Parts: sequence; structure tokens; C-alpha cells
Amino acid sequence: MLPRQTRYGYSALPQRPGWTWPGGSKLAVYVALGVEEYIFGEGMTEDLFPGAPKPDYANTSWRDYGNRVGGFRVMDACAAAGLTPALLLNTELYDHAPAVTDHARALGCEVVAHGLTNSHTLAGRDPQDEAAYLAAAAAAIARAEGQAPAGWSSPWLAHTDHTADLLVETGYRYVLDLGMDDQPVWLSTRSGPLLCVPYGLELNDSTTIIGRQADARDFAQMIIDQFDELLHQATVGDQALVMPIVLHSFISGQPFRLRALRAALDHIAAAGDRIWRTSPGAIAQHIFDQPSRAV
Repeated sequence: MLPRQTRYGYSALPQRPGWTWPGGSKLAVYVALGVEEYIFGEGMTEDLFPGAPKPDYANTSWRDYGNRVGGFRVMDACAAAGLTPALLLNTELYDHAPAVTDHARALGCEVVAHGLTNSHTLAGRDPQDEAAYLAAAAAAIARAEGQAPAGWSSPWLAHTDHTADLLVETGYRYVLDLGMDDQPVWLSTRSGPLLCVPYGLELNDSTTIIGRQADARDFAQMIIDQFDELLHQATVGDQALVMPIVLHSFISGQPFRLRALRAALDHIAAAGDRIWRTSPGAIAQHIFDQPSRAV
């Protein structure tokens, strides 16, 4: 047998019993919007064009567009389609771009912890340092929002061997980041189970538009095709499925990309009550209430 990860076991979707989401829906759709802050001149960055000379004002300004302009427009476009996004939040935004979190709060967006800044990563941290980092992000959100976040999404999708254990031990109840299934999956940890809510590794404007150089209309068509196919599979297969869409304020917030995105959001909205337009936290809570529904 090959060495394998040990956080979750194998389960074939067609062999699972059928069930439904609230309201009898077969497909749950959520949008996660990355709103991020970076340390100028150091650490990891997402760049429009790599290799820019330092000091790098051009890529910095591209990322800053998201917190000055794009994020508000993306939030409003999603909310208008009934898909109020969950914020994957770098908590430094509370200090550097508080209007973003104020706007999200007014819309009723869920806040998912996404580290302090996207210049950081969990990779290479020792367990004590990692636990302190996870706790610091939760504490910052609790101070601002009045309650600690239930969910975690790692900057750069990075984990250590201890991340799942430490998430449970610092009070998180679910994690995004992973894409092994179209249904929620229980992860094993030394302190009890941690829920994995499906995450959009491919249906993601960063990996698709920046990473693979797809254009905005290609990405919008991907959303439409993913939605139509998953709704078909959920119906004919009698399975409750999850469709995540992952956006970033400085990528999809660019006007020409937002125009294409609106068409995809309108397509989803036209499905009406055939789908559950929701948040990752609400999906997680549904599973917490009926834990046998996750595998």
C-alpha cells in the first residue's frame, strides 16, 4: 500500500445515502471572498506580474485596489444575486481597511479567519507558534465581530502536520482549503473531529485567472458549467452537494471581470429555490446538527 494522508478515509459518493439541504434543496452554493492585506516589501505576495523590482509599488497598488474599490463591488454583486459572500479575512484589515469589514457586516457576511496577513503562511511553524497564530486571528475577529469565527481558511492553503489538531484545540469547528469531495467530510484529529467544508480549488479566480491565465469570461463560464452539472448530478444522483465559488477582491473586483462574473451570478440566481444559497458556516452548522451526513 502507498503512504497516504491520515486525516480522512476513502468514501465513494454513489454509495452514500441520499439526503437534502434545508428547504429540500439538493445543491448548496456559497461564495467565499478573499479580502487580504500584505506587508509592504516582505513576505509572500500575490502578483499580477511576478519579478517586479523592489520597492514594488505596481503589484502593491493592484492588490490595494481590492480593498479600496473592488471588494465593495463584488460583495454587492453577490448579495444582489442572493449569494452574500463569506469573507476569508486577513485580520489586519480591521486596522488598514476597516470600511471593507464595515460593509461586510452591514450585508450580514460570515467572517472566516484567514490569518493576520497574506504575507504569512503556516508552513514551517512549530506547533506552539502555529497555535498562537491561529488563536490571534480568532481573537481579533472576536473583538471586532462579537464572536469568534467557526471557520478557518489558511493563507496560501498551507498546513503543517499539526494544523488540523491545533484548529480544534484553539476553538475552530470547520476548515475550508480542501477539495476532495462535493460533500462535507470529517477530518480526524487528536482532539476530536474537524469538519471540512468543500472549497473551490479550481473554481477560484486566483488559481484560474492568475495561475492558469484564463480570461474573465472563461471563468464565468466555468461557474455556469459547474453549477449546471452539479445541479444535474445532485438531482439524478439523489445527493446533497456543495458548490463553492472562491473570489478575491483585487481579481474579480476589476470591472471587466466583474461584468463577466455578474452573468454567472445571475445564472445561479435564476434557479430560485431549487438551490440553497448559503454560507460555509451555515453548511457546517447543518452538519453539526446532523453529523452522520458528513463522511
